[in-house]
Amino acid sequence: MKQRIITAVVALIFFIPLVAIGGMPLQVLAAAMAGVGVYELFNMKGLEIKSLEGILSILAAVLLVLPKAQWFNFLPESVTNFTLFYLIVMFILMVPVFSKNSYTFDDVAFPVLVSLYVGFGFQNFTLARESGVPVLMFALLVVWSTDIGAYFCGMKFGKNKLAPHISPNKTIEGAIGGIICAVIVAAIYLLVWPMNYSLLVMLPLTAIFSVVGQMGDLVQSAYKRHYGVKDSGNILPGHGGILDRFDSLLFVFPLMHLVGVF
Repeated sequence: MKQRIITAVVALIFFIPLVAIGGMPLQVLAAAMAGVGVYELFNMKGLEIKSLEGILSILAAVLLVLPKAQWFNFLPESVTNFTLFYLIVMFILMVPVFSKNSYTFDDVAFPVLVSLYVGFGFQNFTLARESGVPVLMFALLVVWSTDIGAYFCGMKFGKNKLAPHISPNKTIEGAIGGIICAVIVAAIYLLVWPMNYSLLVMLPLTAIFSVVGQMGDLVQSAYKRHYGVKDSGNILPGHGGILDRFDSLLFVFPLMHLVGVF
């Protein structure tokens, strides 16, 4: 517990100023976290990140994260981040040709999906900050309050397992408690910092974000169980890897963008 607290304090001391500054410094952080996230997934699967497909996968994720307007404004207006991403995907698709099919189309799917999953999630992290600190903090508070509510309600009332084959300690009662906690915290927060929609719209959306965030957590738990690892990485002592901390947010940020919260 002491290690977890120390890591959390150090991370927040580093993270909060970058969130406040925003712009390129935060974009670089998001790109770096995306690169680490790709590495963690490759490592879980037992693949070498220094391989051609590993390097291309990191590059594809980073090209999704870094905004074209700030980083690639020398390119034609018609070129988008997704255009750059797909250019790298094309190179990954070419690998079977030069490997004489020892590297198959099925093998190609992993680095492509990994870069899309991680890159698109962190892209929306930066987009949320561009919409303002209150938007980014809203997403963080929804996920954090969901986690805290689920933990304590699960400890107190948990009887029925939510997904025992994936995460044995999670309960249905804890999941419901997490949703309720997120909605309460959001209601208080939105009274001070309202979003694009009214409170009557945002509270049901918050409940959906809470559910989706918990699903993102379960998705990462399923991957870790499949690959037989406890944590996605060890970059954050006591907390695991980047994906252990951002698994929920990688689902919540894109959904928030999709429904127009930012």
